Amino acid sequence: MRRCRGVACVAIILSTAFLLIVYLAPITTFVVRLFSVHYSRKATSILFGIWLSLWPFLFEKINKTKVVFSGENVTPKRRVLLFANHRTEVDWMYLWDLALRKGYLGYINEKKCIKSQEYASEHGLPKLEHVLLPKTKGFICCLQQLRSSLDAVYDVTIAYKHRLPDFLDNVYGVDPSEVHIHIRTVQLSDIPTSEDEITEWMIERFRQKDQLLSDFVAKGHFLDEGTEEDLSTPKCLANFSAIVGLTGICLYLTLCSSVWFKVYVVASCAYLSFVTYYSILPPQLVGSPEGAKKAV
Repeated sequence: MRRCRGVACVAIILSTAFLLIVYLAPITTFVVRLFSVHYSRKATSILFGIWLSLWPFLFEKINKTKVVFSGENVTPKRRVLLFANHRTEVDWMYLWDLALRKGYLGYINEKKCIKSQEYASEHGLPKLEHVLLPKTKGFICCLQQLRSSLDAVYDVTIAYKHRLPDFLDNVYGVDPSEVHIHIRTVQLSDIPTSEDEITEWMIERFRQKDQLLSDFVAKGHFLDEGTEEDLSTPKCLANFSAIVGLTGICLYLTLCSSVWFKVYVVASCAYLSFVTYYSILPPQLVGSPEGAKKAV
């Protein structure tokens, strides 16, 4: 039964994503953008967030994956930079469980671990067992560009009960049975400003992550569990029904209605392929050009 639920969850995610992108993306990224770049991005973000909210519902409520939060309680509606350990290819999926609760909407293996430990030994860095040494340049670049507009940085550590799942485990609903997410809030004033100091700070944070995961392996849980409430089933069902219903309408229009809907689907696919490949988006034609520049 769990395997059937897993396949159904993935089928719903893929079908809703494809049809909603084909029907709605040209409206938000082309039509709305001609009038306002700001509202084009806002509309796209809202639609994407509504779709992403399917994931926690399907994983937690339908596929019965238990998600346990620990550490510090996260304040909603803050502008934050987040960094986390990356133990398996499905880590990022469960970060949406946190995002939904807050009103927002490569992985480690033995070979990579050994390579990371060899590099650490050669450069006098700590040898880590459960995480790889962080690649700090991307984090430093983001932090330096966004520091003035951020409220905090979240240090997130993800652990899995029993064993690390891969993508097919999620597809078939086999694993994970439990996902544990530990959160630490870091104030920007506590983070250094120079690149070398940020690198040292980041390596120390990952050394702490490694110790946190070692404790998790020994005890089977993080400390201070239960910092987030369960998802609201009625709200999740309402969102699920709306998305699946809209997807059903799109499917009906494509297969059973006027030929013009089929033409629209073909044109939409061609447009999305073109703008994705060439990284081209239409300019704002209506309103203040200066306002458009600020929104880009």
